Amino acid sequence: MRFRRLSIILILAAAVISQLCSAQEITVAAAADLQFAMQDVAARYQKETGKTVKVIYGSSGNFFQQIQNGAPFDVFFSANLDYAKQLESAGLAEAGSYYEYASGKIVLWVPNASKLDLNLGMKALLYPSVKKIAVANPQHAPYGQAAVAAMGKTNVYERVSDKLVLGENISQTASFVVAGAADVGIVALSLALSPGMKDKGRYVEVPASDYPPIQQACVILSSSKNKEAARQFLTFVKKPAIADLLRSYGFDVPAR
Repeated sequence: MRFRRLSIILILAAAVISQLCSAQEITVAAAADLQFAMQDVAARYQKETGKTVKVIYGSSGNFFQQIQNGAPFDVFFSANLDYAKQLESAGLAEAGSYYEYASGKIVLWVPNASKLDLNLGMKALLYPSVKKIAVANPQHAPYGQAAVAAMGKTNVYERVSDKLVLGENISQTASFVVAGAADVGIVALSLALSPGMKDKGRYVEVPASDYPPIQQACVILSSSKNKEAARQFLTFVKKPAIADLLRSYGFDVPAR
């Protein structure tokens, strides 16, 4: 009888501990351009607070649709601030949680072995040797929309549109060109500076005047079951040290 009681107590204690631990963890839906920067942010947050952040990366447009359909995220970091604003307007984001954390940049990136002259900018895409150009799908990826705008601004889009290889998000787009599935890619500067890419190729920044600003914002979702933990994480993200971290990955961070 004593053994049975002890077993029941241990089971109940384990359940309580499990609930407490899960309450400490939040799930973040993050734009794919944050893949490496957010890993650093989450690691610093866990070291400082002991709380964990589970991050899922993807295209902002896809996340926007998933959240509208009830996806169980706590915080949404969008590469397009309009998605965050729309969620707030629809009552799907916590009032007052909207925060513009950074702006992204696009670059032309090629592997080290490429002979392409990137100093020509978008005109380099017209070279006969360029058979495939990796870009994020402009239907739902802000970086893809920026890439198309930049190609249009420089009058090359119509001439290369049949060479485009579309990635589901900007991270997949970068992986295409790194793996050799495309000759050149229009990718996020934050990925070009990441450990997985910075030594494998070279890049040139696309002039910011050639595409609409890739302004990014985050919100806490109304459906979150861990709102207090989400608020604590957002407070951490607003720290100057995190702004400096994002800048080191090539993001522009507004002065506060």
